[in-house]
Amino acid sequence: MAERICNLVIDSCCDLPYELVKDRAFYVMEFPYEIDGDQFMDDLYQESSPHEFYDRMRAGSEPHTAQIPIPVIMDMFDRILEDGKPTVILAFSSGLSGTFSTISHYLYDEVLAEHPDAEIYLVDSKLASVAEGFLVYGALEQIDEGMSARELVEWIKEKRWFVDEMFTVDTLDALKRGGRIPTAFAALGAKLDIKPLLGFDLEGHLGSCGMSRGRRKSFKEIVKYYRENGNFPDDRLVLVADADAKEDLAVFKDMFSPHGGDLEFLETSIGPTIGTHVGPGMIALVFWGKDRRLRR
Repeated sequence: MAERICNLVIDSCCDLPYELVKDRAFYVMEFPYEIDGDQFMDDLYQESSPHEFYDRMRAGSEPHTAQIPIPVIMDMFDRILEDGKPTVILAFSSGLSGTFSTISHYLYDEVLAEHPDAEIYLVDSKLASVAEGFLVYGALEQIDEGMSARELVEWIKEKRWFVDEMFTVDTLDALKRGGRIPTAFAALGAKLDIKPLLGFDLEGHLGSCGMSRGRRKSFKEIVKYYRENGNFPDDRLVLVADADAKEDLAVFKDMFSPHGGDLEFLETSIGPTIGTHVGPGMIALVFWGKDRRLRR
């Protein structure tokens, strides 16, 4: 492993395991959330478990999320300046949160105005959740190999278009509550057992990839999507994630046979920030695919 010559700052919406990033990411900005009047920080499940969070949702609790607090952002910049090493901030999609704009404001209007020689770069992942996490994972590998901050910025800006993902949810309740789908469609979807297939567009907004009747059929559609768009066998790494649905995740992974034994599965759990908006039961797949810009 080459010496690291730059740092990477990430946020908790990447939904990667804490053990994977704790010694490799320079700083993890934590999103806040509230549930039943209690305030928490999305700390990649250091202080709680996915089961505890999603069980509260199953029992009727309705969590709420917010942008990263200003004190967290300022603490992040203070640590970057104190360390002095060139740093790349890889942020949650600006298409889903105003946090990117807030960080950008403080970076360019305050931090760099006072420290013009500081080498700090802010990049919009235009991705969220484990799709963002997959890009973060790749970026950490590049840093481990000795990539500079400027090189990493260019790598991220290009490779984010090759991160492909598809996910499905078990119920439409959370999407309805968050205004992502109309109430009438949610009611009809529940009656017909419709499972949406979702992903992200080029601006980082949540987008529909289709729908399926039934849970198992939705898994099959995601596997089919991978086989049509993945780079197997050249890129064997795939990220799979669940929102407290380990048994379903095992069923989902088995559907990759006969290629399943040749794939390298990176498993993680959907965190509270994203989980608030998708609810328990989400199953997701992320992989290196084709250039998504060519689909326009």
